[in-house]
Amino acid sequence: MPTPDKQLSAEQSLQVAETVREEIARRRISRQSLAEQAKLSLSTLEKVLGGRRPFTLATTVRLEQALGVSLRKAQDVPAAAVNGDVAPDSLGSYSRRAVTWIEGTYLTLRPSFGDKAAIYAYHTEIAWDVTASCLMFREGERLDVIYTQFGEVAVPHQSGFIYLITNQHGQHRLITVSRPIRSGEMYGIITTLLAGRGSVLTPIAAPIAFLPIKSIPGSTVGRISPGDANYDVYREHLRRTTDEPFALFLQG
Repeated sequence: MPTPDKQLSAEQSLQVAETVREEIARRRISRQSLAEQAKLSLSTLEKVLGGRRPFTLATTVRLEQALGVSLRKAQDVPAAAVNGDVAPDSLGSYSRRAVTWIEGTYLTLRPSFGDKAAIYAYHTEIAWDVTASCLMFREGERLDVIYTQFGEVAVPHQSGFIYLITNQHGQHRLITVSRPIRSGEMYGIITTLLAGRGSVLTPIAAPIAFLPIKSIPGSTVGRISPGDANYDVYREHLRRTTDEPFALFLQG
């Protein structure tokens, strides 16, 4: 018989609920939007936030992945199991020890979809997730908070590339990047959907660069326009994606 999902204590549930409410207020998102991102029913989210039901470990982990923050105190997080140190075959069967060099926080750069002259910059954290037994990525510091992404990281041995995969209700976004070069940068392609007027969505692809946050002192995030102190450096990294080339874009 399946093992019932572990429930958090009353004290832990109160602490998690308070943190989630603070994140909702800070990000100015609705509970419905958060429930969809975390793949939870709105009813479940309302009950746990209202104290009518204790948080389970699975619910807490889903909310952590959706928000990109830790909701549990360090002592509440279970230690990694020995057999939980290998990612699923669908992600490349990599061991935790083999991918520690990929973990970290990256300054992420891509062309702005709304301003052709600008560069869009934000943060991406890549870290091992004990519960999922794989690397997970979580975005942060985005201007458009509602579109913040999170998901699994595939590191197959055959291709030599790294894949950051978002799958929300069957809707995918894929980032394919090279493995880090000696100085730690990763370059590649993002394929996603461009939000237009109303409910119109258009497939779009663009170069993308991941730079170790420590390698860019005084880095800035948001929509970076010509004249910004970091614009030329950011533009040079994006150009490197196709100049090397780490990725190719073909016209029909």
